[in-house]
Amino acid sequence: MKIRTDYTCPLEIVHDIIKGKWKTIILYQMKDRPKSLSELEQGIDGISQKMLLEQLKELIQFGLVEKKKFIGYPLHVEYSLTRGRGVYMIEALKIMQKIGVDYMLEYGMDEELICKGILTEEEIESIRLSHGR
Repeated sequence: MKIRTDYTCPLEIVHDIIKGKWKTIILYQMKDRPKSLSELEQGIDGISQKMLLEQLKELIQFGLVEKKKFIGYPLHVEYSLTRGRGVYMIEALKIMQKIGVDYMLEYGMDEELICKGILTEEEIESIRLSHGR
């Protein structure tokens, strides 16, 4: 994917960089540490290896992810956030995650949050109490 040159707003560029079903999820998976391809694949339900590789390639092109190859057999590759743009994007994704959690709680999707390990029952109760729900 190429970045267009006819933007009217910087948000259009960011949208083009992260648009699609998988990119934000891939980035969020790397928020704490570098990940191997298999770790990313296992951590993202429903993504094929082909799609994952395609999305990683675009994220590398846009300067959010870097790929490191380790010498030896078997070949080991790790993907990590770039120090600048990649780490900075995580701040925005954390805000987006909070908005998604709030929406899910508002619409009674507590079990999905618990099953995915996003929140515990205690954390959900604490959020509800703090919001007066």
